[in-house]
Amino acid sequence: MTPNKFLDALRRLGATNAELESQERQRVADEVGASRIGDLEDRQSAWLRGTLTVITMKPRNGTPWLEAELNDGSGAVTLIWMGRREIPGVVAGAEMAVRGRVSYVDGQRRLYNPYYELIAS
Repeated sequence: MTPNKFLDALRRLGATNAELESQERQRVADEVGASRIGDLEDRQSAWLRGTLTVITMKPRNGTPWLEAELNDGSGAVTLIWMGRREIPGVVAGAEMAVRGRVSYVDGQRRLYNPYYELIAS
C-alpha cells in the first residue's frame, strides 16, 4: 500500500458517517463532471449532481412552491419549482442531476425551475 492510500484509509477510519457520505457525494459529482455546489457563483449556469436531503412545500402569495435541498458533499443549493406541490420521484434521499442558473438570495444558493433528471439507484 502506498503512503497516500494508507493515509486515506486512516482518515476514513476516523471519519463520521456524515463525512463519509459527503466524500462519496463529492466523488460521484466529480466522476460525472458536474460543477461543485460549493464553488458556484451568482448567475452562473451550472450542471449539478447530488442527493436531495430536504423537501418542503412553501406557498407564496397563494401559489405553491416545491423546494428541495440538493447536496453534493461540497455544499447545498435549494431547488425551487414554482406552481408545483409535488413532483413524482422528488423525495428525500433521491439522486438527481439538475441544470439551471444559480441565484444567490439572502446568502443562499437557489435554482428556480431547474431542468432535472432523477438518477436510478
